[in-house]
Amino acid sequence: MTDAEGPALREMRWWDIPGVLALEKELFPQDAWSEATYWAELAQAGGPGRRRLYLVAESDGTLVGYAGLGVAGDTGEVMTIGVTAGRQGAGLGARLLGALLGAAAGPFACREVLLEVRVDNRPARRLYQRFGFTRVGVRRGYYQPGNHDALVMRRELPAGGALANEATEGEAGTHG
Repeated sequence: MTDAEGPALREMRWWDIPGVLALEKELFPQDAWSEATYWAELAQAGGPGRRRLYLVAESDGTLVGYAGLGVAGDTGEVMTIGVTAGRQGAGLGARLLGALLGAAAGPFACREVLLEVRVDNRPARRLYQRFGFTRVGVRRGYYQPGNHDALVMRRELPAGGALANEATEGEAGTHG
């Protein structure tokens, strides 16, 4: 996809880690993931039997968003989604989430996708609801520091890997 249509989405590579860490510090200053966490996640994102997919959104050589999916058995989990403040509200979070769901339904053959989102993150919750996620529980004190609760959400996926036309507006921010 060209930048005229929006930032290009591609798989995250090791050389993207510094840019992703900078976005982490911007978006999640209290609980940003570490460099070691991203190295460990990317180690599971390649080769046969891969169980992770991490994407970045790039515009004019600058990372403006990222997202990650983890898979265990036939269940996917949105591990993280982040969109830089200057790009929020323009549908990039929806594009990233749609790409993760497409991979979960397709190559990973998941039957469901789970995620956690801070209960006070209303924009992300609205996006997830538009994509068919429903509340299944609350994890008390999940986000640290600050002891913030997480809403656990779930979406079933269709058999055969085909997803219906998804929502295209809104933004998300989540750490699982």
